[in-house]
Amino acid sequence: MLTYAAKRLGLALLVALAVSVISFALLRASSDVAAAVAGEAATAADIEFIRHAYGFDRPLVVQYFDWLGRTLTGDLGQSLYYKKDVADIVLSKLPVTLVLGAVSLVFAILLSIPLGVLAAVYPNTWIDRVSLFFAVIGQALPSFWFALVLIMLFSLTLRWLPVSGSDTWAHFVMPSIALGYYAAPAFMRLTRAGMMEVLSADFVRTARAKGLSPASVVFKHALRNAIIPVVALAAVQLGFMLGGSIVIETVFALDGLGYLAWQSIRHNDFPVTQAIVLLLSVLYIALTLLADLLNGWLDPRIRVR
Repeated sequence: MLTYAAKRLGLALLVALAVSVISFALLRASSDVAAAVAGEAATAADIEFIRHAYGFDRPLVVQYFDWLGRTLTGDLGQSLYYKKDVADIVLSKLPVTLVLGAVSLVFAILLSIPLGVLAAVYPNTWIDRVSLFFAVIGQALPSFWFALVLIMLFSLTLRWLPVSGSDTWAHFVMPSIALGYYAAPAFMRLTRAGMMEVLSADFVRTARAKGLSPASVVFKHALRNAIIPVVALAAVQLGFMLGGSIVIETVFALDGLGYLAWQSIRHNDFPVTQAIVLLLSVLYIALTLLADLLNGWLDPRIRVR
């Protein structure tokens, strides 16, 4: 297990390094940061002065290693727009995004796994068709459109939930449903496929032949084995939710990383944008690594591949 963990950790570090290089190069190539900082009324001399003052005139490789060295010590630089430490800005917005991602993931799992189990236990019935219908609708609906429907129904018509903000738990209900419902179909389909494969296995037929109750066969024997791929998918989906929450956070005016990323892109705030991309990438890689290690612990056959 230790050898397997060391290999996965080494691969994760290489991926994180590659992401940092690619994101740094792409963000620098997207616009002239010095011109953005100087403003529309700046002259060529002003832009050149800012380029030299911030070190943007140095070779890109030198800029990258300088940024990487400071980042590894916790210094993410100064925001070009907010004029504050980037680390303080990003860390102040992180809890909102983490809460949104976690609650959305819980909602997606609680909705999809029961539907997937029912669809597998009763294949080709109306239960199976209804479950697949919800999966198709969830995958097809744009998250922002679904979010607007939730606002019109629960905020403007019924007046049960607040439209925007992040002050109380009620502010996270609609955003979590909108974000989680989009991820639920993948869990449902994977659970259904895994359950149908496991339910036809020999050990399940043996459990039934011993006279075990249907609930014990489904939940204690079948679901335990079918749930392993869902663990890996859950980590991937959580990383996707954290990185893709910008639309939902913007619609509901949640003061998280997604909304901050949109603001920093609008204002060409390169240090903040770079920090957000790096942080979300590292979180995504860490979650994937955790899923790999957990799967390796649950299924020893994975560790020998």
